Amino acid sequence: MTTLKDRLKQGKDARKKCSRSAQATLGKGNRDPIPLIKASSEGRVKSLVELRYGRMLVSPFTFFRGNALLQAHDLAGTPNMGLVSPICGDCHLMNFGGFATPERNLVFSVNDFDEAHPGPWEWDLKRLVASFLVAARDLRHGSSVEETVCHEAVRAYQQTMLECAEQSTLETWYESISYDDLREQARKSALEHVERAIEKAERRTHAELLPKISERDAQGRLVIRDDLPEIFHLHDNTTLLDAEDDWLRLSDWQPLYETFMRDYRATLQTDRRELLSRFQVHDMAFKVVGVGSVGTRCLVALLTDEQEFPLFLQFKEARRSVIANYVKSKSRTRHEGQRVVDGQRLMQSASDLFLGWTTGPNGRHFYVRQLRDMKVSAELETFDAETFAAYGRVCGRALANAHAKSSGYAAHITGYIGKGDALADALHRYAKGYAEQNERDFVRFQQACRKGRLRARSEADFAADHLP
Repeated sequence: MTTLKDRLKQGKDARKKCSRSAQATLGKGNRDPIPLIKASSEGRVKSLVELRYGRMLVSPFTFFRGNALLQAHDLAGTPNMGLVSPICGDCHLMNFGGFATPERNLVFSVNDFDEAHPGPWEWDLKRLVASFLVAARDLRHGSSVEETVCHEAVRAYQQTMLECAEQSTLETWYESISYDDLREQARKSALEHVERAIEKAERRTHAELLPKISERDAQGRLVIRDDLPEIFHLHDNTTLLDAEDDWLRLSDWQPLYETFMRDYRATLQTDRRELLSRFQVHDMAFKVVGVGSVGTRCLVALLTDEQEFPLFLQFKEARRSVIANYVKSKSRTRHEGQRVVDGQRLMQSASDLFLGWTTGPNGRHFYVRQLRDMKVSAELETFDAETFAAYGRVCGRALANAHAKSSGYAAHITGYIGKGDALADALHRYAKGYAEQNERDFVRFQQACRKGRLRARSEADFAADHLP
């Protein structure tokens, strides 16, 4: 049996294969981004691809968020220490946030696993650090803040990984970041943001959401309200599905819902299946979410219990991970929804009560979770320099916890990173270079939209199409 000292040495020895300074390498940046962007849009709802491009056009940061495939392609040309384990795959700073555990405790962690897949841990950390620099530049914080937040994120990852290396396996498995922890550790300016996030999370319940997105129809039935282009019914005249879409051949939303539920129930624990049986479905509609996910199929179902207290379930399409083509390792499951769920359960200390997966008509894969329940994310535009650095630290800490839990390689990674700033310095150089690459790609994306190679439309464009 290897000792902690042995595992630390194995990690340190990996520097011979991949020095920490080599982590500054940018990778496969000498390529045209447009074919990769087009490739990532294949199989999506065509009209919504235009909305996706419209959201990506807002800034270099939304462009970065909107296409994880580009950086996955580029990362495939970078060196790594040789460890492969489950990673997030799209680890930018807006894919972290607060959510409720089944016990109704508010915790902070990675919260998006659409691209989860076995891969090098460095890829997650590089995407995270690059996202901080791109965001800081987009918000005009200045080069000193850019450098500080990059270093703070990597140092927090480094310190937390060391703590995990010295813990028992069960301690690492149970480790979580509560908002009470953040409140105790936050400095004054950051504390205000933590307090506001807690207050916001406590309000973001299904009951609070109900009047915002639903109404009674002429027959008094509870239905989801159309709000184009964000929410629309599949078979009404407001639909944004393509005319030839196979879902339009269904009579209404109910056959789709029944198909989803048939497989989904079996992926839940017995007690949660019993809980679900106490709700009755009223309606289901298409709901557009995020930036990178726009155009993939995402639906929300409105259910209520006997007293008409609501439960909103989200059925989100799970496609092949963007990193799958760039790593030799394979996912353990062929069902993409199960891949997402397995990744989430492995990397989070606690997961959604209703997390599961299913297969829709014509074989599309989906995963299922609650919509919105106590979920909060960072409001970056309100962050000052100190709060931005604090957010870098908590994201670095959360990512290290996730990697240590999912891989079991905390000691090896710690041995590789060491005690100094060699890796932090290298990743700051990487982030600077990649931010410049991202800006060049953004300019080419803008030009492609202007010249008609790609068609982009805003929310206002879609809404105008359906004005009375």
